[in-house]
Amino acid sequence: MTTDPIADFLTRIRNAQMAGHRIVEIPASNLKKRMTEILYNQGYILKYKFEDDSKQGVIKIALKYDPTTKEPAIKTMERVSRPGLRQYASPSEFRRVKNGLGVAIISTSKGVLTDKDAKSQNVGGEVLCYIY
Repeated sequence: MTTDPIADFLTRIRNAQMAGHRIVEIPASNLKKRMTEILYNQGYILKYKFEDDSKQGVIKIALKYDPTTKEPAIKTMERVSRPGLRQYASPSEFRRVKNGLGVAIISTSKGVLTDKDAKSQNVGGEVLCYIY
């Protein structure tokens, strides 16, 4: 059991990309499922699959690489809010990630959203991570 499941999620993806793996398996949770859907919708991963074969379930993520340079689509995954230091922000305080090219994942009262979706719905929340 990990004390920080979000950091575990990001680290598993980061390590799989550094090793050049095509698929990574991550223990499932509702938060991780929503974060995976956001990564897919933003174009950072090829596809994903939720499997409930075990007690907890597994998320299988097909990682995306550039076809010519073999560079991963995700350059950096940065954890912002941690269990020891939570970071909250209102819509006016959202920082632009990589000058608008990246995405921030935010846990709000309306669910887990990207920074752009949270700003359009005018809700703030806990800034989980920056991805670019």
